[in-house]
Amino acid sequence: MSKKFSGHAVTRARSRRQALLLFLFGIICVLAAWLVHPSTAMYPIGVLVLGAGIFIAALVNPYRLMPAGWLLLLLGVAVFLFFSGHISGGQVFPAYIVAIGLALLGIALMGRRGYIKAGAVTPGLIVLLVGIIEVLLVANRTPSNFVPFMLSLWLPAIGLLALGLIYLVASIIE
Repeated sequence: MSKKFSGHAVTRARSRRQALLLFLFGIICVLAAWLVHPSTAMYPIGVLVLGAGIFIAALVNPYRLMPAGWLLLLLGVAVFLFFSGHISGGQVFPAYIVAIGLALLGIALMGRRGYIKAGAVTPGLIVLLVGIIEVLLVANRTPSNFVPFMLSLWLPAIGLLALGLIYLVASIIE
């Protein structure tokens, strides 16, 4: 005997699973940041782990968070390569441009497949936020502990917990 589920119920269940997965990744990052204390000089993985967590959670429900996950994952790779010493200081800006370009190509392909609507603003907002952060870093207008925070596991811990909570509330309200 087969059961039929409405499309709305399936979408709501996927949204809840995605929210719980984000929340679980956030808890794992909190525990890792609190108990392990990895050195940001040796392991600059904050942005990379945030992007990977969002990207993996987006695989559960590809209609939500896929552009943000793809963009943050590729930017996280560029940030990791720079702060781990694999890319020199003169090559960091081109590395960011290549990462953003690859992410935008992936996002365009997602749009062709129907995962993203034409009016998606998330990629633009993320690129704008990265640009503002870069401007503030160059002008030396950030707090002294800003870069270590961005490279630590506290960034993905707070980011993934906040996203998980927001998406959980949104899935309950729907």
